[in-house]
Amino acid sequence: MFPADSAQAMDLIRSLGAPARLQRHVELVGEAGEALLALLREQSVAVDEAFVRVGIVLHDTGKIRHPAELHGPGGEHEPAGEAMLLAAGASPELARVCVSHARWAAMDCRLEELAVALADKLWKGVRKTELEERFIDAAAAAGGHDRWNLFVALDSGFERIAADGPQRLARSAV
Repeated sequence: MFPADSAQAMDLIRSLGAPARLQRHVELVGEAGEALLALLREQSVAVDEAFVRVGIVLHDTGKIRHPAELHGPGGEHEPAGEAMLLAAGASPELARVCVSHARWAAMDCRLEELAVALADKLWKGVRKTELEERFIDAAAAAGGHDRWNLFVALDSGFERIAADGPQRLARSAV
């Protein structure tokens, strides 16, 4: 898997021209991602943590080419980011997070991709029921857990992560 870790992924997006605002965004999404990974460890749900960490760093790479989407809505950055990462030698699985983090509802996504998408919502305090339900289903399947028991633990964890969203948003200005 290239890049192999989040430091290598940061080096990659910097080399592609990532502005400070994008670098700060992935750091803050990473905070939510770390809390999400800790929650999964607490529930004994196996997940490729390196993939999630790297995916979080790479998910908005396309905003380098579409900087207006750093400040406003838009989806042009998604396929652009995937293409940029593939051209830079990133693995297709990692490059795909540029699309799957936003289009997860229309795609068949693995747990790690859903974790990237969920961290990208929770970092700013947003709860997205449909995404959370898919994540819980995937986590239950991955861990061989009863879905409803896992739901209670994960839903409470999502609430805790989202509760710190306003604080993270306040730190997002660069």
